[in-house]
Amino acid sequence: MKNNGFKVAGIGASLLATSMLAGVAYAQQARPAGQARTRQAVPPAGTRQAVPPATPAATVPATAAGTIRTLRVEGSQRIEADTVLSYTKLRVGAPYTAATLDQALVDLAASDLFADYSISGVETGDIVLRIRENPIINRVILEGNKAIKSDKITKEIKLAPRQIFTRTAVRADVARIVELYRRQGRFAAIVEPKQVSLDQNRVDVVFEIAEGAKSKVRQINILGNEKFTDDQLRGEMATKQSRWFRLLSSNTTYDQDRLNYDQQKLRQFYLTEGYADFRVTSAVAELTPDKRDFIITYVVEEGARYKFGDVSVDSEIRDFDNTKLAASLPIKKGDWYNAKLVEDALDSLSQAAGLFGYAFTQVDPEYQRDKDTLTMGINFHIGQAQRTYVDRIEINGNTQTQDKVIRREIRLGEGDAFNTFQVKRSQDRVNSLGFFQDKFEIKQTPGSAPDRVVLEAPVEEKSTGELQLSAGFSSLERFIVQANVTQNNFRGKGQTLSFGVNYSTYSKSIQAGFTEPYLFDKNIAVGFDVFRQDFNQFNYIGSDRNTTFSQVSTGFQLRAGVPLTEYWQLAGRYKLSYDEVGLANSFLNSDGSCNPLLAGRYLCDSLGNRWTSSVGYSLIYNSLNSGLRPTAGTRFSFSQDFAGLGGDVKYIKTTAQAAKYYGLGSGFVFSLQGEGGYIRSLEKSRGPNIDKVRIIDRFYLGEPNFRGFDIRGVGPRILRIPYITNADGSQQLQTDRSQIQDDALGGRAYYLARAELEIPLGAGARELGLRPTVYVQAGSLFGITRPSLTTNYTVVTDAAGKPIINADGSPRVIGNPITDTAGNTYYTVVSSDATINGLTTTCPTGYSATVGATNCTGTSINTVQRNQPFSERFLGDSPKPRISVGFGVNWTSPFGPLRIDIAKALVKQKGDDDKLITFNVGTSF
Repeated sequence: MKNNGFKVAGIGASLLATSMLAGVAYAQQARPAGQARTRQAVPPAGTRQAVPPATPAATVPATAAGTIRTLRVEGSQRIEADTVLSYTKLRVGAPYTAATLDQALVDLAASDLFADYSISGVETGDIVLRIRENPIINRVILEGNKAIKSDKITKEIKLAPRQIFTRTAVRADVARIVELYRRQGRFAAIVEPKQVSLDQNRVDVVFEIAEGAKSKVRQINILGNEKFTDDQLRGEMATKQSRWFRLLSSNTTYDQDRLNYDQQKLRQFYLTEGYADFRVTSAVAELTPDKRDFIITYVVEEGARYKFGDVSVDSEIRDFDNTKLAASLPIKKGDWYNAKLVEDALDSLSQAAGLFGYAFTQVDPEYQRDKDTLTMGINFHIGQAQRTYVDRIEINGNTQTQDKVIRREIRLGEGDAFNTFQVKRSQDRVNSLGFFQDKFEIKQTPGSAPDRVVLEAPVEEKSTGELQLSAGFSSLERFIVQANVTQNNFRGKGQTLSFGVNYSTYSKSIQAGFTEPYLFDKNIAVGFDVFRQDFNQFNYIGSDRNTTFSQVSTGFQLRAGVPLTEYWQLAGRYKLSYDEVGLANSFLNSDGSCNPLLAGRYLCDSLGNRWTSSVGYSLIYNSLNSGLRPTAGTRFSFSQDFAGLGGDVKYIKTTAQAAKYYGLGSGFVFSLQGEGGYIRSLEKSRGPNIDKVRIIDRFYLGEPNFRGFDIRGVGPRILRIPYITNADGSQQLQTDRSQIQDDALGGRAYYLARAELEIPLGAGARELGLRPTVYVQAGSLFGITRPSLTTNYTVVTDAAGKPIINADGSPRVIGNPITDTAGNTYYTVVSSDATINGLTTTCPTGYSATVGATNCTGTSINTVQRNQPFSERFLGDSPKPRISVGFGVNWTSPFGPLRIDIAKALVKQKGDDDKLITFNVGTSF
């Protein structure tokens, strides 16, 4: 009467037949050295075998009967004999029959503790229960799993080392692993449990897993739809048909939960279109024979389309005017029925009640459906409620941030009348801190009395310290190295402490700053910054980038701000800086003075060192729902800075900025942004054709703010265009823009506007930090005094003194002579004496050992040294708008923030520098 183990193939087949699933396996480590393996009964020792299913216990001969004289247990190792007997009803002195002995075998099998069991001694009454205990699990091994990590499977299964091995537990774990793969859409996965017998009655349990491919949705069929096409309805579903262009989408795999969700999406769609009787009569998902794909079929009943009937409000709260409330609702009689508008009306009424201090108002819509006229009348019933007050405010989840940092952003205090608007505003202000995870929400729960409400503020803190050590490449500054340390919640008090060092080929800076948002726990923000910035202006000649002038600024700034109202703020500042403006050596004469032929008069007029002492203010309006990534609200600022409080520079600089954000739903965010500025000098004239506003104080416009244009690519500029001589000796002005010296001069006034749409991506792309946008921009920079231009050429004449004309009708020219500071012309010595031939001298005839000396010796007629002839043109000083369109992607990459833009300048003015592709790595955006 033995039960010698069981075969598991039947179990595996049964599971596959009932669930159409199969499961996983965990990568197994090597067997420890020296560990012996033995086999169960028949299989050879050390081999892996399938976990056998239990077979029915053998029956006792029908003639067996008598009285139990003795009763004992053989084969028990860990389990006490009395415990084994307790699972049966056999007792010494009790009578037994074939039925009672068979029941004892069944009871032992049901205990799931024994691998083998039998009964002997039925002939004499000396009953012996022979058992072999289930082994102890040594290891649980998963093999073949790649799509699901081992640690995730281990958390789900119940078998573990040092537990007793049971077939029931194996079957349950197979089902759990199968379910894990099912959730991932892998319906072709197969799980096969195996066991390896070891010495000392131990066993290794191995789950061998063949994962299979994800089961895709091959086709979505919709039956019964007449008013809308299949494609329209498929577009409303989360599940998508598997197609090549959805290679990266996760919504093409089959998911039962998503199937249920899609039925709700279909119902929502029809309800918003007026089909109040719509229903999904069936939704069937059929697995193809190869178990690779699913075919989903929906059968729908659209029903008739309804319009809104009479809309009324019935309020038991005396403070409300039912007529006015009904008139304010977004529902109008005669419009097509829309369930979304009904939800909006419910929210609107609840918000209205909350504004009056009723926190727990019950608003119920009462529908009056008229199938004859196909109208849907609605009465909104507002139940009786008590005006509520804030009982207490509970803040939890903050381990670093002090309570007061959160409480001071909450616009309600304990004991205040409840107000939903203030609750919403508090949520926005806490979110704008940037200290906590998104989706922070203040919850409302009943308080200590019916008229009391508890505001719960559960926060989930995130890292507020930023350490950025990065190297990158920018189309603006070429190679960049930066190190920035910022703590936005210093000491948990909401303070900001920052320090940064940036180095690139054309700019260097070091800065440090500190901000205290609440001075002495009063709503007064103060802060300071210290800085040193080295900046080099540049232009391109071909692919060579040439520095024109350099600016070194060293100084500090003090800041303070106070709120005027909930949304308005006044900020003030004082800044003191020392600016040193110089030219590259290639633009200087030998005595260090500026050479206008090389640098241009406009640069020579800008040289010098000066102190700038300025005081300024900003008036700011801010109703954004987030300071980091807003999706709704408005921000406006008006700023003025007055330079002249001491120092060498005097001006008034005025700027204004505005932005409006609209959440369009489904993750789309549309924004309108605009800015502009004007600077007016308070100094006397610095000379004819010299603008009173110095070049370093002017506005500049271009990349990265104005995409589609190069850095400083918009606005007034001087192009120095060289003459080129053709092979036939004729001349013409250079037309290749890359070979023309381009110097941006800045402007006294500018404006810039942008309309931008942020496009949502799937969950995977959001996790990667990808945020694509499309935009259109318009702007201009203008308004400086026309500078004096430098013309470096002399018209070539013939023997009769008439100009020699080129083929294009322009006169032939030569460059002007090169002179020293005393006005002496430089010559190149032409001599048969090789020791002096080609040297520079100021002697028109002969040679002097000292340049500039008059003691010339010799009779050689020397050649005049001339600059290359060029012509300067002043362009771009126009208020006419420049327009560009484009798209870009922000990516929070492992190498730092990255922004890529492809923008096309549609409208530009003569002289503007456009640029199609720009990117920045290692700089913030």
